Amino acid sequence: MAIDVKRHKKKILDQKPNINLVPFIDILFTIMIFLVVTSNFSATDVQTDDSSVADSATGKPNVTDVSGDQEYYVVPVANLQKVTVNGVDRSDAIVGNAVGVHARVIDEGQVIIKPGEIVVTTPAGMSPDDAVRRPEM
Repeated sequence: MAIDVKRHKKKILDQKPNINLVPFIDILFTIMIFLVVTSNFSATDVQTDDSSVADSATGKPNVTDVSGDQEYYVVPVANLQKVTVNGVDRSDAIVGNAVGVHARVIDEGQVIIKPGEIVVTTPAGMSPDDAVRRPEM
């Protein structure tokens, strides 16, 4: 009995690769189940009432609900270089790209944040020195 080498070689060259997709699908589902189990899908609970909706419509941040009852709040702005209060330059109050703004200014006045600049309009009777201070870091 002779071995036909040419026929065996032709049989091997004519075979197409066989890829089994079942293990691939099993591994894919295992990874997907792992990601779903270990992920955190909790959403933040945001409570709103009519007053907070009115505040957000004016564009003023509702700082007192979130941050507490501080007298001054730190307002950070990227590359902050200029702070103007009622037309008076108060850039000396900048520390680390942030400035402290009085709570009364946030509630009753106007704070406009531009790239690298903050423009503050104080409520009546408040001086520019009291409206903006250097934050303590």
